Amino acid sequence: MAEVEPKDTCDTSNTSNTSAHSNSNADQPDRLVRVYADGIYDLFHFGHARSLEQAKKSFPNTYLLVGCCNDETTHKFKGKTVMTESERYESLRHCKWVDEVIPDAPWVINQEFLDKHEIDYVAHDSLPYADASGAGKDVYEFVKAVGRFKETKRTDGISTSDIIMRIVKDYNQYVLRNLDRGYTRKELGVSFVKARFFSCFHLFDFLTVKYGFLGVLFSIDLSVDMVTFPWRRNLALYFCLI
Repeated sequence: MAEVEPKDTCDTSNTSNTSAHSNSNADQPDRLVRVYADGIYDLFHFGHARSLEQAKKSFPNTYLLVGCCNDETTHKFKGKTVMTESERYESLRHCKWVDEVIPDAPWVINQEFLDKHEIDYVAHDSLPYADASGAGKDVYEFVKAVGRFKETKRTDGISTSDIIMRIVKDYNQYVLRNLDRGYTRKELGVSFVKARFFSCFHLFDFLTVKYGFLGVLFSIDLSVDMVTFPWRRNLALYFCLI
């Protein structure tokens, strides 16, 4: 496991007084309660930040450690990420609620990990997360069983999967967007034929909206949605390609 990376601005001088084997710290306002939150944190968004805020505010005096799984572990158990592990770690370092980032976090938390980092509580939403490694039905089963789990609430309407879905849904528009901004088709992973298609598609819409040229050429009402006449759009693209 990589070394932990505390923020330079955070005073951790009192953390040595905190015992990972006792939850009585919550009743002692002069001592830091070490709370641990973990996740993938891909495409870090305000839903992530809100969950970390809840974890940070679990107790009046909380030191928040945040574990983030590396690429190898994440890709094995959850799937491909958009951001690299380094980018995900760096995003967490810039979240004001986070006191310390733990890279290469384990997929399943055990007693050894709690003892090593002197963790009093683990904060996460209460939904059971199936353990793809095969160690159990819920990756938080152990900490729940020993009474070291603090529940946080999910933020509805935002997730990494939601963001990816928006991009996939409007794939053509985002390809055109980046082509217009100077990205090459190779950088976008687009074939020559598809790049020409996107360019002609863009030109077709531009001429239709700005000048009505293609609308007049094909004798159609520009107010009509072109999707209704796919053969006319395809014919226009054919003429653009040749």
